[in-house]
Amino acid sequence: MTDTVLDRPTTERPLAFTQDQLGWIPWLAPLTEAELTDVHRAALVDKARARSPYFLLLARDPEILQARTKTDQDIFYNPSGGLPRAERELAATATSRRNGCVFCASVHARFAAHYSHRPQDVQRLLDQGVDAPQDERWQALIDAAAALTATPSALGVEHIDTLRAVGLDDLAISDLLHAAAFFNWANRLMLSLGEPTPPPTE
Repeated sequence: MTDTVLDRPTTERPLAFTQDQLGWIPWLAPLTEAELTDVHRAALVDKARARSPYFLLLARDPEILQARTKTDQDIFYNPSGGLPRAERELAATATSRRNGCVFCASVHARFAAHYSHRPQDVQRLLDQGVDAPQDERWQALIDAAAALTATPSALGVEHIDTLRAVGLDDLAISDLLHAAAFFNWANRLMLSLGEPTPPPTE
């Protein structure tokens, strides 16, 4: 298969981190919905993703996409104890902000704001970065996620001790680190395959 390289979009790419819903355009041609087989649809897991150019591009390798999607869903949607959903989304937002992935940061910032009911604190993270002041618990979560994002060896015993001091048990710490590690990888994939576009106009 020869990949088709698409023309760069003529619209300006968003430069600021935002909670707005952004678009995303791939640099390689994704599959069309008409090209999806039963194997592709099974790999997408969620039928709504058949309308996403990102997931339609990843569907070119359905086996890996299915593993990726199931991992994503288990990290963020598994309700069996551990870190609350809001703080899993906060970890993804902090990681995406540290990596410079405007699109991923916008998606997970909206979730973090929705589930935490703290949109101003989430916006401060987007505006000022991972060093922005937060309350003690959120600061510990963001510091650990940002350290892991910079390089795994930057995450030290002191981060784990601080997480325990603000009330996280082993399962919650595991959730935090999985969310940050997954988005460390996901950001790099998205940044290498396309770029965000401004919110759609009415």
